Amino acid sequence: MSPGKQASEREAAAPMAAGARLEAMRRRVRLSRLAVWTVIAAGPIALGIAVTSTPTTVEAATSSRPTAAVHTTAQAADPAGYAQMFVNAWLRSSADDAASAQARLAQSMAPDVDLPDPAADARSTPASVTVVRSAQRADGAWSVTVAAQYADGAVRYYAVPLAADRAGDSFAVTGAPGVVAGPVRAAVPKSSYGVSVPEGDLSAAVGEFLAAYLTGAGEVDRYLAPGVSLSPVFPAPYTAVTVQQVSAVEETAASDQVPADGTNVRVVAQVEARDNGGRWPLAYELALTARSGRWEVSALASGTALDGGAR
Repeated sequence: MSPGKQASEREAAAPMAAGARLEAMRRRVRLSRLAVWTVIAAGPIALGIAVTSTPTTVEAATSSRPTAAVHTTAQAADPAGYAQMFVNAWLRSSADDAASAQARLAQSMAPDVDLPDPAADARSTPASVTVVRSAQRADGAWSVTVAAQYADGAVRYYAVPLAADRAGDSFAVTGAPGVVAGPVRAAVPKSSYGVSVPEGDLSAAVGEFLAAYLTGAGEVDRYLAPGVSLSPVFPAPYTAVTVQQVSAVEETAASDQVPADGTNVRVVAQVEARDNGGRWPLAYELALTARSGRWEVSALASGTALDGGAR
């Protein structure tokens, strides 16, 4: 290539290189300006956040309204069911047959507890095993009392020591059960139903309602106060219901006449229910309200579930 041509190319490339460097410088300047404006903008935003949050903080600090303290207490899992299952398996097992299903279950739950060794003529296995009470002795340590009832009516109580984690994910029988005395009968408080209700409108309303409720004789709704919804027991468990005695809390319930509308009374009815299997003494607590010269049931406080279903 001739010297003249090379010089011409160098002259043409020089402006192009200079333009590229100038464009790169411009990009750096634009990026720098953007960064500066970003920093400047961050100042007012942060200031605005601080200004808007300050009154809330001051209000919380200076508010005179009382605040309710929230206490969260973790409830330790009760191993009562685990103790019941262990005693049931332990009483049905024998050291002479450690390979039986009940013995293997008992040993899996308490490997360090020996199996019983009943004599050949010993009392039969329990008809039922029921938890009577459970008490937490220390953090994770429990004592559960279980009652074993036999077919001949005898009852024996066992205290079982257990350990349980707080989450209720694991339990362990920590020692052999011990035979203990059963719970004593608690003192029964005086009943608040001290008013005897004679035969009349109130006792008749109670009897008719319970007959419909337990035998299906008639519609339950016709005996209910407005707004009260109550399903009868289904299927009906009894063929006949007879009221034996009605007692009330309020003296108004003993009146011969139905009082003014809106008068409320609370009663307990002792009834005799019959079915093909025999006679059954039952008791029901009811609330009744006077309306239009008649008594209507406004609440069923005991007896069976409000949503019906045989029990």
